[in-house]
Amino acid sequence: MPVLPCHSAVVFADQDLYTSLQEVQETAIRSGCPQIVSISQGIPNIDPLLFLQQHFSANQPYFYWEKQQKGDAIAALGQVQSCTIDGEDRFQRSQDFMNRCFQNVWQFGQLDLPFSGVHCFASFTFRNSPFLLNLDRVNSLFAPATLFLPEVQVSRQDQHSCLVVNCRVDGHSKLSGILQAIERLIHNINNLTQLTLNSPKTHHKIAYQTNPKNDKAFKTAVQSVINLIQDQELQKIVLAYATDVLYPYPLNPIHSLNHLRQNHPDCYVFSLSHGENSQFIGASPERLIYINDGTLETDALAGSAPRGKTPQDDQKLAQQLLNSEKEQREHQAVSDYITTKLSQLGLTPQRETLQLLKLANIQHLWTPITAQLPPQLHPLEIVSQLHPTPAVAGVPTPVACDYIQQYETCDRGLYAAPLGWVDATGNSEFIVGIRSALISGHHARLYGGAGIVAGSDPEKEFAEIQLKLQTMLKALE
Repeated sequence: MPVLPCHSAVVFADQDLYTSLQEVQETAIRSGCPQIVSISQGIPNIDPLLFLQQHFSANQPYFYWEKQQKGDAIAALGQVQSCTIDGEDRFQRSQDFMNRCFQNVWQFGQLDLPFSGVHCFASFTFRNSPFLLNLDRVNSLFAPATLFLPEVQVSRQDQHSCLVVNCRVDGHSKLSGILQAIERLIHNINNLTQLTLNSPKTHHKIAYQTNPKNDKAFKTAVQSVINLIQDQELQKIVLAYATDVLYPYPLNPIHSLNHLRQNHPDCYVFSLSHGENSQFIGASPERLIYINDGTLETDALAGSAPRGKTPQDDQKLAQQLLNSEKEQREHQAVSDYITTKLSQLGLTPQRETLQLLKLANIQHLWTPITAQLPPQLHPLEIVSQLHPTPAVAGVPTPVACDYIQQYETCDRGLYAAPLGWVDATGNSEFIVGIRSALISGHHARLYGGAGIVAGSDPEKEFAEIQLKLQTMLKALE
């Protein structure tokens, strides 16, 4: 993968770039294989969500990602290369796809900027094959693995914004047309500095009502798995709950993303679409992996309690969480699982001190975990090793997954599954798609989950899920 930096402030006007593109085209003709050109350019500081709003189409594939607390945001649109994969070897085949793509990429421009260079965006469903048991087709548009290199990527880290444009070059490509299209894009981006996000229309608050039949089925399932835990069939299982809400107005993912980032700056706010007029959207507190310059960071996040209405109440609830034997068991299972799985990859994970992660309406037990990585270890090998964690599945994980399929009545789809990106240098970040919803037109399917261990109570677990659903209910109003 050639890397040809260009230090010109306006890289697209540089005659050297045109000459370099000619070299790429000659390589494509000589090899009989189309090449991918990735051009990075610093741009005026703009909001990537504003860029997404200006170019949003219900049938356009895109990926949006933001962690306001870190100052990171990225919007990726279109597909210059993509694939969908299913089967038990989906992570290995996804890794192979990424490697093939990156081998044929020529990178130009300002490659020292945050989020510069080519990125491959990926989403994986919770299961490795489509869910057919209950003939639930809501999530059928999401393949077990979907990967793509975007046509356009706009990112911001603190006050630094970067544009990445990717395009295919073969013997028939018009190089001058490629440069002209990029220059028009730069012009449009410059105009965005004068704009702000459109204000959402004011809607009446939705009177959300649960489905008594679904509620009863969930509580019955919780009691059933509690009995299994008492019989030592398993130690923990996470049961997901999904409920459908029909709104009197069409749902707008851009407005919901803006609401989520304002109210949950400490979460990863995300949305993605593979087209077909459906979007998966959420605000997840759970990071699966973060890799930067050979250092891995991951989190054990399990055990939760509500936030208090006053500082005194909040401190009381926090102390109860820290002292809860049930919540401690749930958290320890996740922490032990992660360190064991990383050790099986030949790594030496280091656990930090147990902490509290306080979010807008909930707080969790949290243990940060780090490890140094060898250069040959691909990020998807780690993702494959960790997914699904006990935080979203249970212990033992294979047994828990079997019971999940038996007791859950809808397809999780992308819920509780890995979503993220990998760049050509091996840096990567994946989150777990919880606190989320699948939206299409006027319809939303909301997801929540509860970890069931010895000592769990069906009514309390159901109440915890209703608390978690508030994140998306408020965002979609």
